[in-house]
Amino acid sequence: MNKDISDYHNLQSASDKVICELLYSEISDNLGNSESKVWHGHPVWFINGNPIVGYSKLKKGLQLLFWSGQSFDEPELKAEGKFKAANRYYNDVKEINKKDLKRWLTKAIEIQWDYKNIVKRKGVLERIAG
Repeated sequence: MNKDISDYHNLQSASDKVICELLYSEISDNLGNSESKVWHGHPVWFINGNPIVGYSKLKKGLQLLFWSGQSFDEPELKAEGKFKAANRYYNDVKEINKKDLKRWLTKAIEIQWDYKNIVKRKGVLERIAG
């Protein structure tokens, strides 16, 4: 784990830190060819420079966000924003279903929208995988 992500975890409450550490472990184990870093203030994983998944502490709980998650056809993931992102909130580590998380991470590799070039394309997303 890089220092910035470790520092992010250490800023969280004890219960949120446990959630962060479990998410970190599962995401890192299942996204083999990815890069992780703190981006816009929270941990995010990228494949070839394209943001795939990240988590952040919000008022509603710890948000797990998949940038292309609306295309996963997963009822537990709820639409977020005006593009293709979807999320799930956690307030207790016991709420995390590792089987679901692994399936979502597999879909995150297979189904990607090109957020890396969204500015260059003036807000237009193109599908790059899946």
